[in-house]
Amino acid sequence: MPEKFKKPYDHQATEGAIYKRWEESGFFNPDKLPPIEDTDGRKQERKEPYTIIMPPPNANGSLHVGHALFVTLQDLLIRYKRMRGYKALWLPGADHAGFETQLVYEKKLEKEGRSRFKMERDEFYKETLAFTLENKKFMEGQLRDLGASCDWSREKFTLDPDIVKTVYDTFKKLYDDGLVYRGARPVNWSNKYQTSLSDLETKAIERKDPLYYLKYGPFTLATVRPETKFGDTAVAVNPKDKRYAEWVGKEIEFEGLIGLVKLKVVADEYVDPEFGTGIIKVTPAHDPNDFEIAQRHNLPVVEVIDRYGKLNEKCGKYAGMKIMEARAAVVKDLQEKGLIEKIDESYTHTIVVNYKSENDILEPRIIPQWFVKMEPLAALAKEAVEGGNIRIFPDFQKKIFFHWLQNLRDWNISRQIVWGIPIPAWFKGDEIKIGEESPGEGWSKDPDTFDTWFSSGQWPFATLGYPDSTDYKTYYPTSVMETGYDILFFWVMRMIMLGLYRTGEVPFRDVYLHGLVRDVHKQKMSKSKGNVIDPLAVTKQYGTDALRMAFLVGNTPGQDMALSEDKIRAYKLFANKLWNIARFVLSEVRGGELKQELKTEFDALAAEVTDDIENYRVYLAAEKLYHYLWDRFAAEIIEESKGKPEYAETLHYILENSLKLLHPFMPFITEEIWQSLPGKKGYIMVEAWPLR
Repeated sequence: MPEKFKKPYDHQATEGAIYKRWEESGFFNPDKLPPIEDTDGRKQERKEPYTIIMPPPNANGSLHVGHALFVTLQDLLIRYKRMRGYKALWLPGADHAGFETQLVYEKKLEKEGRSRFKMERDEFYKETLAFTLENKKFMEGQLRDLGASCDWSREKFTLDPDIVKTVYDTFKKLYDDGLVYRGARPVNWSNKYQTSLSDLETKAIERKDPLYYLKYGPFTLATVRPETKFGDTAVAVNPKDKRYAEWVGKEIEFEGLIGLVKLKVVADEYVDPEFGTGIIKVTPAHDPNDFEIAQRHNLPVVEVIDRYGKLNEKCGKYAGMKIMEARAAVVKDLQEKGLIEKIDESYTHTIVVNYKSENDILEPRIIPQWFVKMEPLAALAKEAVEGGNIRIFPDFQKKIFFHWLQNLRDWNISRQIVWGIPIPAWFKGDEIKIGEESPGEGWSKDPDTFDTWFSSGQWPFATLGYPDSTDYKTYYPTSVMETGYDILFFWVMRMIMLGLYRTGEVPFRDVYLHGLVRDVHKQKMSKSKGNVIDPLAVTKQYGTDALRMAFLVGNTPGQDMALSEDKIRAYKLFANKLWNIARFVLSEVRGGELKQELKTEFDALAAEVTDDIENYRVYLAAEKLYHYLWDRFAAEIIEESKGKPEYAETLHYILENSLKLLHPFMPFITEEIWQSLPGKKGYIMVEAWPLR
C-alpha cells in the first residue's frame, strides 16, 4: 500500500498539483487525446466529436456559486464523453459583458471620485479594458481551481478580433436582408447611465404610487404620471365602452396648466374599461403602449422629458424640473385650479427598472436605434424545437420557450455606452452604410455599441471559426448548451435564432437547464442577507470534489436547489470514506476469481449510471454512486470480505471501475487514487468508461 494512504486525504496538497499535471498532459485538447480501447481491448482512434461551448462568464469579477454549478455540470459531461471515446471539446471563454462591466467600472470610478462623463472616450475604454483583462485572468484561475477540464488553447474572448469580425458580418447580413433597421421606436432609457437598454436588461417590479384622477374637459381620467400631460396628443376609450361612444372621433378642448389643450378622442382595444374611469390620456413619447396607439391612429408624438430626466422647453414654467419634482409641482397647481377630482394613495402598479439597479427607474424615450426584426427569427427557433432538432431538458421548459417566442417586440441592439463592440455604421444625411471603414469624406461614425447579448448570441459558431475553419466543420453543431433556466429567454433563444439564421444549422442539439442556487432555506443568496456561499472558499476548506457532489446530489434539472455548508461538509466525509475504501483494497493482494454475482451487481449499477448521464439525470447517477460506495461496498462487501483473501480480485475490480464511474463527479480524488493503483501509469480521465 502506498505510503500516502497512511494519512488522511489532503485535498489542499493534491488538487493544484493534479490540475497542473492534467493541463500539461495536453488531454484537455481533443486533438491530443490518445486512442481509446474498444470492447475487445483494441485501440481505436477517436472520430465522433462531442462539443460544449462554455457560457462565457463575465470578465469583471469573481466566480459565484452559479458559475461553480455550471462548471460542475459541464465538466461532468465532458469528462464522461472523453472516457466514452469521443473527441471531447469543451471550449472556454469570457464575456466583455458590455453594460454590466461598464456599470461595475463606473461604480469603481464613483468610489474614486471620478466619472466617465468627465473622461475622454478612449481613456475610459482603455481603463475598462485593463480592468477587464486583469479580472479575466483571475476568473480563469478560478475555473482551474474548480477542475474545469476545458481546452485552454482554444479559449475565446468576446472582444477577440475574429469574434468581432463574425459579429460585424452577421450585422451586415441582417441589414442587407432587411432584418435590421434603424428606427425611432420606444426604448428603455437610463437617465443615470445615459443609455438605452433592451427588454433583456430590464426588470418589472411592483410599486405603490398615487393614482391621480384628473379633469380633462368633459372627462375625468386616471394616471400615475400627471407630469407627462404636456405630451398628451389624444385621449382613448375602448370601442365597446358605450359610456363614451358619442365622443369617439371628436375633439375636446379645455384650459390646461400652460394654455389651451385640444385632444382628439380615439377608440382603441388596448384601453381597459375597468381601469380608472375607462378613459386614458395618450402620451406616445413616454409610454410604449401609448406609442402603439399613436401608430394605429396616426397621432403626433411629442417629447416633453429629455435624456437627463428633466422636463423640456415644451412644459412652460416646469421646464428644467426633474420628473418627481415636476410631478409634485404639477399636482399642486392642478389642485389649486380644482382639476384633480381625487387621489388614490393605495394604487399598486408595475414599473420598469434597470435589472442591475432597482433605483434606476427607466424612462420610455423615442430615439433612433438599431432594431432586429424578431418575427422571422422567432419562426426559425420555433420550427427547430417543434421539429425535435433541438431538445430541451427538462421538458416543461419547452412550454416556457414557446411562451417567450410569442409577441416578441423588435430587439433594440444599440447602446449609448463606450465599452463593447462598436456598431459598424456610418451616416451622411439620410444615407446609411455598413462597414468597419469610413466610406469617405462627410460620413460620421455611429458612436453606439452593440448589446452584449447580440454578440454572445453568436457565441457557438463564432468561437468555432465559422464558416471555414476545421474546428467549425468538425465541432458544429455543438452537442449541448448547459446553462441556467433564467437566461433561456435572454441568451439561449437568441443563440438558436442567430445560429440558424447565420449557419442554417442549429447551434446545439440539446439544451440542459439547471436551476438557481439558493441557501438552505431556499432564499436567494445576497451579501445583504449574509447567506452567500463563496465557492472558492469552501473548496479550500472541504475540497472541490465535495462541492461538486453537493451541487449534483438532489439537483433536478430546471429546479432551484438549496446549498448549505453542512451539505458540502457531508461530501467531504464521503471523499474521506472513498480514501479509506482505497486504503483497505490496496492492502489486499490481488488474486482469485471474480465473484460473478458481485460483478453482475456492479455492472448493473454501471449500466444505470451510464443511462442516467446519457439522459441528463446526473442527480440520480451521483446519488446511486454515493449509496453504492458507502452503503453497499464499504458497509457490506468490504466488511464481509475481511479475512477472506478470495475476495481480493473482486474488491480491486469494484474499486477500479467505481473510480472510473465516479471520476466525472469527483475528478481530483479519483485521479489521486488511480495514480496509486498497481500498474496504472496513465490518467484516469482518458481511461475507457466501464461500459462502452
